[in-house]
Amino acid sequence: MSTNSFSLLNTVNDPAELRRMSRAELKTLASELRAFVLDSVSKTGGHLSSNLGTVELTVALHKVFETPRDRIIWDVGHQSYPHKILTGRRERMGTLRQLGGLSGFPLRTESEYDTFGTAHSSTSISAALGMALAAKQLGDDRYSIAVIGDGAMTAGMAFEALNNAGVSDANLLVILNDNDMSISPPVGALNRYLAQLMSGQFYAKARDVGKQVLKPVPPLLELAKRLEQQAKGMVVPATLFEKFGFNYIGPIDGHDLDSLIPTLENIKGLKGPQFLHVVTKKGQGYKLAEADPIAYHGPGKFDLAIGLVKPATPPKQTFTQVFGQWLCDMAAKDSRLVGITPAMREGSGMVEFERKFPKRYYDVGIAEQHAVTFAAGMACEGVKPVVAIYSTFLQRAYDQMIHDVALQNLPVVFALDRAGLVGADGATHAGAYDIAFVRCIPNMSMACPADERECRQLLTTAYEQNHPVAVRYPRGAGVGVTPLDDLEGLPFGKGEVRRRATGTFQGKRIAILAFGTLLYPALQAAEALDATVVNMRWAKPLDTELLLDIAQSHDAIVTVEEGCIMGGAGSAVNEALQAADVLRPVLQLGLPDAFIEHGDPARLLSLQGLDAQGIRQSIEKRFGQRNGATSIKVA
Repeated sequence: MSTNSFSLLNTVNDPAELRRMSRAELKTLASELRAFVLDSVSKTGGHLSSNLGTVELTVALHKVFETPRDRIIWDVGHQSYPHKILTGRRERMGTLRQLGGLSGFPLRTESEYDTFGTAHSSTSISAALGMALAAKQLGDDRYSIAVIGDGAMTAGMAFEALNNAGVSDANLLVILNDNDMSISPPVGALNRYLAQLMSGQFYAKARDVGKQVLKPVPPLLELAKRLEQQAKGMVVPATLFEKFGFNYIGPIDGHDLDSLIPTLENIKGLKGPQFLHVVTKKGQGYKLAEADPIAYHGPGKFDLAIGLVKPATPPKQTFTQVFGQWLCDMAAKDSRLVGITPAMREGSGMVEFERKFPKRYYDVGIAEQHAVTFAAGMACEGVKPVVAIYSTFLQRAYDQMIHDVALQNLPVVFALDRAGLVGADGATHAGAYDIAFVRCIPNMSMACPADERECRQLLTTAYEQNHPVAVRYPRGAGVGVTPLDDLEGLPFGKGEVRRRATGTFQGKRIAILAFGTLLYPALQAAEALDATVVNMRWAKPLDTELLLDIAQSHDAIVTVEEGCIMGGAGSAVNEALQAADVLRPVLQLGLPDAFIEHGDPARLLSLQGLDAQGIRQSIEKRFGQRNGATSIKVA
């Protein structure tokens, strides 16, 4: 697409220039901005449907409010590409989600316009309220604006923030970006209007969340008592949000600048908490994305004229697909199995499970805390829950995992997708801490499969236990080891020796203990160093019998994991050796005490020294360079 297509957009290098434009110019700008988002994402990959849906809203917000003095917080932030383009980062969009390039989410260190870093859901209202009350404390009358989607409104944290905000006098604007229902006609009978409101998915969610969340809140106890009598009133937004103490406005068309701009200008003159309900459409302006917003949620590179195309050569099976197939197979074998996901059906590989076992599939919405305690309740009654959750999102339910699952020693299986580095999504989505935060919890176990076959086998082993077990596996495909069709597990808490050294390195027998998929680069490194390699499989319980046998027959130990070094599997090895009073030098390789930025996953691992060459070089540096050592040939 030629730069002439963006003649007006190219003049906007900061929102101040946008604020000088006429309404007609802003409409042209919005059209160019949508086209630019489409063109840019088709070349880099990234989130698409959500960004196409927020173009006019972004333009209107920067037109009306004095950004960055007025704060905009984008919930999750995967819809902030138009915001980035309008705030001086247009020329860098070609670097989106690449090493050294723009983040796919708001990032405070990237721009003063990114006033709060987001990437996890439902944090915006809390952050915006904090900013608004801080401004009041400092005597500043600036506005704080939280833009939150209807899906994110299902999380308890959003309602906690609403409850707090409603009794404050903060200059806070919450914008509900509702893309689950179509806009009501501008004319029509009131009952038809209410019927359309009541039929929207958002209101069904709001009603259910309201019943669960509002009831135990003391200031709203009276409201909770009247829920049964006023169920209809509860799902009408002017009732629901005004009961929280907000001034409710809407719903209005989120793609109509003639509605958005005057409404925002009016709100800007109001004091106290305001709630604006806008209705948008995911994928707006690109027919293929409008028709299938899920497929175009986060596509890779694609041809705009053709759309997404299935590759001619099927890619290797991913760990997510291995899990999805295992879940279906185990469910067919055991009628007690249920699958639970916090709004990540596609991402966690549960589409086929829902199709085959709809009555045993539970999507609880963006509510990780609830998902874990919900699973605990089911486990109490003899059901066998499998919670499919990204490693980074399990962090949000840590108390529930400890208090509700582990403390009661309930047999819940946690299938932890996206363990380790995740590439383009960056630090906010990296599963760097699960080994450390799971292994310190009593009754919990943690399995680390090295490849696709072991992933299936260890999921079975985890399922067979009568206590909680987490199985961690990375994003994408492994080395291409085909899983077996059966449902046989592997011995619980036992590892295996994959390579035995035939000689020594600098007079020392070196043993590499690998946890998870880094087994394969460890094997490559071992060939150049003639080292022993152990596939540990379990971070907890540690195979101490095998560990002590290796320690007695080797002079030095190296641990390798795609997780944080501090408190990780290598730390477990050190603790076990000390407990057995066996002293051996231990080199721990893993992720450093730092947040790893976005970029190509293989490149990121290489930069952390966790590819074959990096592992070899770390060992040589610690235990001595071998004369004449040859470089490892990495396929």
